[in-house]
Amino acid sequence: MFSAIARIFRTPDLRRKIGFTLAIIALYRFGSHIPAPFVNFPNVEQCLALTSGTEGLLSLVNLFSGGALLQLSIFALGVMPYITATIITQLLRVVIPHFETLHKEGQSGQARLTQYTRYLTIALALLQSTTLVTVARSGQLFGTTDIAACQNLLTNDVWWAQLLMIITMTAGTGLIMWFAELVTERGIGNGMSLLIFTSIAATFPSAMWMIWEAKGFEVFLLVLAVGIVVMGLVVFVEQSQRRIPVQYAKRMVGRRTYGGTNTYIPIKVNMAGVIPVIFASSLLYIPMLIAQFNTPQDGSEPAAWVTWISQYFTTGDHPLYMAVYFLLIIGFTYFYVAITFNPVEVADNMKKYGGFIPGIRAGRPTAEYLDYVLTRITFPGSIYLGLIALIPLVALATVDANQNFPFGGASILIIVGVGLETVKQIDAQLQQRHYEGLLR
Repeated sequence: MFSAIARIFRTPDLRRKIGFTLAIIALYRFGSHIPAPFVNFPNVEQCLALTSGTEGLLSLVNLFSGGALLQLSIFALGVMPYITATIITQLLRVVIPHFETLHKEGQSGQARLTQYTRYLTIALALLQSTTLVTVARSGQLFGTTDIAACQNLLTNDVWWAQLLMIITMTAGTGLIMWFAELVTERGIGNGMSLLIFTSIAATFPSAMWMIWEAKGFEVFLLVLAVGIVVMGLVVFVEQSQRRIPVQYAKRMVGRRTYGGTNTYIPIKVNMAGVIPVIFASSLLYIPMLIAQFNTPQDGSEPAAWVTWISQYFTTGDHPLYMAVYFLLIIGFTYFYVAITFNPVEVADNMKKYGGFIPGIRAGRPTAEYLDYVLTRITFPGSIYLGLIALIPLVALATVDANQNFPFGGASILIIVGVGLETVKQIDAQLQQRHYEGLLR
């Protein structure tokens, strides 16, 4: 293992790629701490010190931005607009035939879809930056707090100052996209995922330090031990897959024989990744948002339904909230897997090239068999996702952690997934130059 790591730094091309990637990551983290124009940064720091942040969707966006959202920096939006644009583009393939046609056209079609994703990212960045500046101007960025500093986050709230903040944050999102593409082309690859990995990893020390200060060294060690066990289990499940054997018949083209090979279709236990967790978190934020806008500002008693939502769907530590969150994740897992994996299309492609599953007829029976296997293997995957997503909520109720608890939810799924993918890419580049790689 150590000799393989030493070979990485002895290989000039790979050493240059890793150095370039680390330089881009350093620039990204540096920009996350530069405040946007007309931001009262001392007041922002005071609010961050006196409050535990926000709940719900803003907490998720703040996690993906590496804490830059609540600091109102030039990279405040982070990678969230790009993630949202990518998800929307994937979903539009189901309802817009042109998008599905582009997806099937190969590299040229993928380039067009990528361009559409970029345009949509800029549009979403404009919308989200406008919302963020409006919330910061109203004093509701850190929730309904009476701290005077949290009510004065901007030094100038005239229209042109707000417009300059919106343009700056949108340009920051465009710069992040460019950083990600540079890492993909000139670095070790997987640029956007690595920036997400960096953002989430940057919140780990502060989250663990908060637990140490609040509960002491013994609870800190217990959380660390549980976190290592959870990380090992996540690695095990993320690597688990059902391999469906496929055989290809031999074909004679001229005097040459083609086909006759044996391969398999890998169906992962967790095919949906972290997307169901994001969907469920976003959907559960809507009742909280509606209740917040319907809370009287004059101190009078709110309506009964507003009180009920505030009691059960605000903090996230209530059993009803956890149950609804768990069920939503299961539902969104099946929904997203049904969109991203089409058994009929896979069966048609196998039939076109002379492939078949042993014991299963080609065509419709193959599609039905793939759908049957996919439905059965998605069930434990959805349960696993739901349990992992509940870890931060359980930590919130037991050790008084925040929802950005590092060893659970979207954090651990992204950290492990991107980490495994990056190691595989480095291993593949090592094997191009040596017989051995990082993995044995």
